[in-house]
Amino acid sequence: MGTAMTAPHQLTTPQGRRIACHQTAGRGHGVVFLGGFKSDMGGTKAVFLDGWAAARGRAFVRFDYSGHGASGGAFEDGCIGDWVEDAAAVLALTDGPQVLVGSSMGGWIALLLARQMPDRVAGLVTIAAAPDFTEALWTRFSPAEQAAVMAGFVDLPSDYGAPYRITRRLIEDGRRHLVLRAPLHLPFSVRMLQGTADVDVPMDRALRLLDHATGPDIRLTLVKAADHRFSSPECLAMIGEAVDQVSGGG
Repeated sequence: MGTAMTAPHQLTTPQGRRIACHQTAGRGHGVVFLGGFKSDMGGTKAVFLDGWAAARGRAFVRFDYSGHGASGGAFEDGCIGDWVEDAAAVLALTDGPQVLVGSSMGGWIALLLARQMPDRVAGLVTIAAAPDFTEALWTRFSPAEQAAVMAGFVDLPSDYGAPYRITRRLIEDGRRHLVLRAPLHLPFSVRMLQGTADVDVPMDRALRLLDHATGPDIRLTLVKAADHRFSSPECLAMIGEAVDQVSGGG
């Protein structure tokens, strides 16, 4: 039985933020799912991986960043640095190297964790990874939008519900966590999954990451007509296969 029917565990991070997470024990390299911007651990990919891991007896963790889902804090108060700290606190609950599965913003956070603590990473799977997306947003903003951000925030319409509030803190902190401007060595197996119909994270971002990162085993799979959700049965099966591929002997 997976964790979907149980209440989440509450973790307090070293910075004092309250994080909700579901953790299941198992054998081999555990799997940690890192969700996207303003998404939560009840999403299709997170729940699919929970069941996938349970069926194989694999340890698994999914969680909500601060300001997301069932965790404490306000979304608009958060930034990439906070959410990396949250993810590191969750990773500290696990034993040994883990397979990180990062979706969208979670792909950026997974890359930051991999850069900070490569010894804790057994393998990496990214799904429509969005490294450095805050800077990409900034460069697309009009002068009026940039001025609004510098004065506090701007609200962007979202296809997924309420508008996204982009704050000055999010933009400025994002610049301290860029991964595409300095060497990025990934000394483990990496599988990058990307849909060609993704309008939120265009596939040129995946190609740039593939070109930029170095490592012994990095592969990108482009899936024609898949969108940013990457949640069709076929796409979900590919995520499971990718986790298997990067797990090695775990």
